[in-house]
Amino acid sequence: MFGRGVIATIYGQAFHQAGHDVDHYVRPGRAAEYGDRVELDVVDGRRGPLGRRSATSYRAELRESAHPDDGYDLVVLSVGHHRLHEAAAFLAPRIGDATVVVLGNVWEEPVDAIAPIPADQVVFGFPGAGGGFSDDGVLHGGVLRSVTLAAPAPGPDRRGLEARLAFRQAGFVVRDQPDMRGWLWLHVVLDAGMFSAALRHGGLASMIGDRRALGDAFLTSRELLPVLEARGVDLSLHRTASLPARRPKLTGATLAAATRLVPIARASLAGHGDPNAAEPRAVIDDVSRTARELGIATPRLDRAAPLR
Repeated sequence: MFGRGVIATIYGQAFHQAGHDVDHYVRPGRAAEYGDRVELDVVDGRRGPLGRRSATSYRAELRESAHPDDGYDLVVLSVGHHRLHEAAAFLAPRIGDATVVVLGNVWEEPVDAIAPIPADQVVFGFPGAGGGFSDDGVLHGGVLRSVTLAAPAPGPDRRGLEARLAFRQAGFVVRDQPDMRGWLWLHVVLDAGMFSAALRHGGLASMIGDRRALGDAFLTSRELLPVLEARGVDLSLHRTASLPARRPKLTGATLAAATRLVPIARASLAGHGDPNAAEPRAVIDDVSRTARELGIATPRLDRAAPLR
């Protein structure tokens, strides 16, 4: 696992519980800072249709060096999209023949975003998890039963099979996405709407149960759909995933009710802290920049800029 952030910790623990040997690469000096245990308070979607709260302690094996002869089978890379280039450049000479699973936002062409790691060594995906660390170091969040991975390539697909096996052994359902590029870009657009609304409404956690704030988020995402179409995304392939942006008021009301009543939906927002953190800012800035380059007006998104 690259790092010991929210996604790396949640899935690292899940892989460990499934019997895998799991290491977390951290920057020099961070092992002493983090310590060898992390407490998790997570609503786990694998434990019931609405999720079940699970408070556990995870002994994370931390490593401050990485070498190509370490012999890893799988490397899970989940960082903010603005750090993906840096992380890929660091990992490329150190991972040998390991399969690399990229879990998170991507706004560039995916193959360009992970260069110089060879594209045929990478499986793109997206986590069904989220949250944040409280001041006392406890990870609060939620994890869905499903995780999204790019659909298998035609013919033999050892990389895809390895990734799917690891997640399935850990109790997750893998959802295959035939158009992963378009799906990833759509998710960034949905995030841009949520992050811009978080700036206006005091953070994602403050939006729990707030139909106006959530509807505001998806109204912003709706104005960004033309950006995706201009980039060549066929939205007809993503009717379900794009529904929140196409029906913002209905989605806002539905999600407001869900975040009040369903623990896993509430946990997905409650763990998020600073709406002005690096990744939310980078998502808004990069989507806004792309829209300007394409000549597409995004007044709702633009109004988020003075709030940063």
